[in-house]
Amino acid sequence: MTSCIAVNKESFGVMWKTVSEACNLKCDYCYYSRCGGNPGKINRIDSKILEKFIKEYMEINNGAAGFVWQGGEPLLAGLDFFEEVVFLQRKYAPPYAHISNSIQTNATLITEEWAQFFKQYQFLVGVSLDGPKQIHDARRITGSGKGSFDQVMRGIDYLKKYGVSFNILSVIHEGNVGNAKELMAFYDKQGFSYVQFIPCMDFRSQEIDKEGKYLITPEEFGQFLCEAFDYWYNHGNPQRSVRFFDNLLSMYLHQGAELCIHREACPKMLVLEQNGDAYPCDFFIHEDYKIGNIGNDSLEAILNHSLYEQFLNLKPTLPDKCKSCEYLNLCHGGCPRSRGDQGKDVDYFCESYMQLYRYADSRMKHLSEKVRINWLQTAVKRGEKFPKRNETCLCGSGEKFKKCCGHLINNVM
Repeated sequence: MTSCIAVNKESFGVMWKTVSEACNLKCDYCYYSRCGGNPGKINRIDSKILEKFIKEYMEINNGAAGFVWQGGEPLLAGLDFFEEVVFLQRKYAPPYAHISNSIQTNATLITEEWAQFFKQYQFLVGVSLDGPKQIHDARRITGSGKGSFDQVMRGIDYLKKYGVSFNILSVIHEGNVGNAKELMAFYDKQGFSYVQFIPCMDFRSQEIDKEGKYLITPEEFGQFLCEAFDYWYNHGNPQRSVRFFDNLLSMYLHQGAELCIHREACPKMLVLEQNGDAYPCDFFIHEDYKIGNIGNDSLEAILNHSLYEQFLNLKPTLPDKCKSCEYLNLCHGGCPRSRGDQGKDVDYFCESYMQLYRYADSRMKHLSEKVRINWLQTAVKRGEKFPKRNETCLCGSGEKFKKCCGHLINNVM
């Protein structure tokens, strides 16, 4: 097989569905097909598979290992499971290894004990919360049909009490797509510093034969982004992190995007089912893209599977319309899963992104200049010498100083 990843040189992330799709909530828009509010018997990752993977992962990833724990609801696995996780990570970590753990949860099961654990082991916690009580409770309900807002906020209070790092993930659907300002004001009131949005999907993870359609229109999502951007921009002084806008600013600063849909290539990621089945992305959990099973196959064999290379080639194979688009350097064609006609059409939200890019361009240029000037002022205070005109800019863009931050020198001298 042709090697698609230099497994001994490049790092990659892992997202593991800890208890498969078992969940204690019954959200009607759930991305997975079997979540139903009454999880019953919990099947969590087998200890032998867990240990085998962590051992191999630590050997391959050169001291930088990132784990993302998802579900269903991963907290259903129990605190003892995650205590086993951190024990195995310490057991197999090479000297000076950097290990990160993040977990996406509905937060209803968070207790003081969970919060203390997350703080002790520096877990980053993603909390699913769709907005104020009346918006959240309309869709994110328990098996008995009751809203989960109060339970979520109780869990968040525990995270705040113990100083756990967390962010808010809001699904944007028919019930809140017209409420951008209300959502942003709610985040302000609650003191939520880190927020991200995902548009509500009208397909399941296993349905790769269906186009990536959504429950909101491109026009609705574009308007939502523009209204949220106004609030975030705050007259040129953003007060909180909104992942989409942070990524856009990074691209104006020539730093590249962190958000996968707007990167030049799909990130190197493994998505693992609870039973060890491996896939390259959670938008492609289908037999056509299964690249092995971590319980039976070596990690190196999985990463070098020919289907992985086939998947990684999807994003750079751009539709014709994208190749001549003035905004290609900002979105890089979006997500392959959201391109219709077997990847030949543009991303479903193409018009949404272009609407925001046009709307925010002048303010993003202003904000990026402000950031650059701050970088230069900091360099002056540290006594650093500016690069010569044809030398690489100190901001990290990789461009020549004269074509990057050089024209801003007069603003800091």
